[in-house]
Amino acid sequence: MINVALLPQGSVSDEAARYLFAGTEVDLNYHKLIADVFLSTANGRTDYSVIPIENTIEGSVSLHMDWIVHEVDLPIQAEWIYPSIQNLIGRLDELAGDNQAVDYSRVVKVLSHPVAMAQCLQYIREHLPHADLEHVSSTAEAVRIVRDHPQSGWAAIGTTIAAANNGLDVLDKGVTDHDNNYTRFLLVGEKPFTVRSSEKQKTSILVTLPEDFPGALHQLLSVFAWRRINLSRIESRPTKKKLGNYYFFIDIEMSLDSVLLPAAFTEIEALGCQIRILGSYPSFTYEG
Repeated sequence: MINVALLPQGSVSDEAARYLFAGTEVDLNYHKLIADVFLSTANGRTDYSVIPIENTIEGSVSLHMDWIVHEVDLPIQAEWIYPSIQNLIGRLDELAGDNQAVDYSRVVKVLSHPVAMAQCLQYIREHLPHADLEHVSSTAEAVRIVRDHPQSGWAAIGTTIAAANNGLDVLDKGVTDHDNNYTRFLLVGEKPFTVRSSEKQKTSILVTLPEDFPGALHQLLSVFAWRRINLSRIESRPTKKKLGNYYFFIDIEMSLDSVLLPAAFTEIEALGCQIRILGSYPSFTYEG
C-alpha cells in the first residue's frame, strides 16, 4: 500500500490527493502543519508528501518552496492541477435570518488558511467587512474550530468535504473571487510515481548564478532560448545567505531524458552557475 502525507482531512490537499490516487489503494496520513508533512516522508514514515505549491490567484507558496530547497532533499515525482473551490461554512440555524438565508451581520469572525482567505477577499469585503479575520493552519482546521465553538457567530472558509465531516452547513458556495481558481500540487518522495502516466513531462531545476553582473540572467535564459526549450515558470527566491543573493526556480516543459536538456545544463554550468535538479516528472492537467 502507498503511504502519503498531506494536510488535514477535508482540506483542498485532501481532495487533490484523492483525485491523483483515484482507484489506487492508498493510506492517507494527515498532518496539521506542512513541516510535519515534509518530515513524515523525509524520515521514511510515508512514501510521498502532497505539497500545494502554486495558486492561480495568490501565486507561489513561498514557505513550501523554501522547505523543498532548504529543509529536505525530496525529488519531485509528479505534479497536477486541482480546482480550489472555497465555501463559507458554519451553522445555518445560528446564522440565518428571518428568511432562513444566511444573515451576514450575524457573522462576527471568519477563519481560514491565509492563502484560502486571500482567494476570497472581494467576497469578504462585499459581504463580511465587519467580521474579524483569523488565519489558521489549514481550511480543515478552520472548519473544525467553528464546529467546536457553537453560538459564537463564527464561520470558516473551506471545502464541502470539511463541512460534511464536521456536521456543518455550507452557507454560501463558491466564494472565491475568480472562477478559474486552481492550485498546482507537487508529489515529493524517493519512489518514482507509477500510478498514472502522462504524455506531458516536466523538469524542475534550481539555478544559482556565480555572481550578480549585468546580463547574467540573460545568458542563463539564452541557453534555453536558442535550443527552443520552453520554460513554463521562472521565479527567484533568496538564498538566505546574503541580501541580494537569489536562487532561480525554473520549470522546463521537457523530460530529463531528452537529448537537449543535459546539453543545456552542461552549458549553464560552463557559465559558472550551480544547478540542482529538483525532479523530472509527469504533469497532469485537471479533467473534471
